[in-house]
Amino acid sequence: MAEAVAKVPPHEGKKSNVVDNYKTLSGFEGYETELGQSINVVLKMLSNHAGYAHEMNDPLVKAHLMAIQFAKNNGTLAEYVEHDVKTMLPINKRMRQIIEKTGQKEIALVGLFDRTACHYALALDSTGTGKARTWTSPFKTVLDAASRIGQFDLTEEEIHEHWTKPRLYGYARDMGVEIRVSDLGENRKITVELVD
Repeated sequence: MAEAVAKVPPHEGKKSNVVDNYKTLSGFEGYETELGQSINVVLKMLSNHAGYAHEMNDPLVKAHLMAIQFAKNNGTLAEYVEHDVKTMLPINKRMRQIIEKTGQKEIALVGLFDRTACHYALALDSTGTGKARTWTSPFKTVLDAASRIGQFDLTEEEIHEHWTKPRLYGYARDMGVEIRVSDLGENRKITVELVD
């Protein structure tokens, strides 16, 4: 009866280090300083309850609200939306080329929502795959607190109808796809779907 011999794959001339085989890598190797700074910001932000309980997206929300309020006050909100869409045109044209080359329209949603820190840093609960993405309008917490003291006179519905929707439709047009943006739904949910 022949003895069974376990074959060990060749190591291509490299000496095996058993310790290295059991190391768990985080994916943040070389970014330890940035990771530490980011966690510090998270802890500061979530422990800040001055005026109201702050959320991680507050700085981005406030920057958007200040710009939208300024445009509204000056009667230029439509022009501001047009400027935003025009500013994003080089990126959206590139996305259009990729969509046309691959035939995969979902790339538009990936570009708008999944791989865009400008979106997922603003819409903290953004989710979805395939032909739809959903998130909660991010403006309520800051609007509630800041409107009480007279900083803003905007509503979430107004922002959705005059800022969010027209920008998304403009981006989609420049990418060569058609989308449907829901109204501001129950629990302030927004859904964007690809239209075939």
